[in-house]
Amino acid sequence: MEFRLKIPILKSSYPIDYNSKIVSIGSCFAVNIANKLDYYKFQNFCNPFGIIFNPVSIQILIERAVQKRFFIESDIFFHNDLWHCYELHSELSNPDKEVFLANLNKLVKQTHSHINEATHFQITYGTSWVYRLNDNNQIVANCHKVPQKEFTKELLSIVAIQTAIDSTVSLIQTLNPGAKFIFTVSPVRHIKDGYVENTLSKAHLITAIHSFIKTDALCSYFPSYEIMMDELRDYRFYAADMLHPSELAVDFIWGRFQETAISESVFDAMAAVDSIQKSLGHKPFNLESVSHQKFLLKLNNKINNLAVEYPNIKF
Repeated sequence: MEFRLKIPILKSSYPIDYNSKIVSIGSCFAVNIANKLDYYKFQNFCNPFGIIFNPVSIQILIERAVQKRFFIESDIFFHNDLWHCYELHSELSNPDKEVFLANLNKLVKQTHSHINEATHFQITYGTSWVYRLNDNNQIVANCHKVPQKEFTKELLSIVAIQTAIDSTVSLIQTLNPGAKFIFTVSPVRHIKDGYVENTLSKAHLITAIHSFIKTDALCSYFPSYEIMMDELRDYRFYAADMLHPSELAVDFIWGRFQETAISESVFDAMAAVDSIQKSLGHKPFNLESVSHQKFLLKLNNKINNLAVEYPNIKF
């Protein structure tokens, strides 16, 4: 019989349901959870400015969105045939300056609106290591392949991380005082920083989060990192790079998230959504067959029946 440690996790006092509006922000693992929320048709808005790993860069973007401080020409730069911004992920970079600024400022407006309306924020931090641009001492979210000599690498202190978390929450609460927060630390190890350095980085994040959430009843911690390190201590739970969680591991951690962060009142609806999603992925041999037409009719009835109770769910 296989033995596996199971980390005890308190059920959320403010569970997510189909009336919830979630904003997911942060590292790659924030995207993993957001993809699951999307699959089950929760109302979720994920990483408008791309994947962001460190707490200070997340706080900077939240401040910009809350204050509706729009991007201007001095916020961007041209490098390797593209316009970039040090506050953002490179997936948003664009060869056209005017289009780039217009796209970014549209995202500022959208993010402001989502922050105002959200019930829950799912924030996943990836690292305490940051890079400062030597020219202006600014912490960047992405170096955009600018030569490393232009930056200074440093480890954020626990106090600096806690200050960034406090500022992030306070800024959101100026627009949305009733918002709930779920903090987690990405289980992806950043071994390019070094094995010991990665452990130190994660320790700073975990310590800062726990120091902060003790002061705010609307904030909780979900142990993604701890589940990966302690419940899933086997390389079959890792992707080919031996760093990122495999699909099996993501499914397992999502199961623990569902158990503790999502209301049991919607579990049946989630099962119905799962059934519909699998049916939508079905590829028939004959589109015109009688059996396939019956299948489509049954599927359409399932979707319509679910929509009666949950009109927000769209396929």
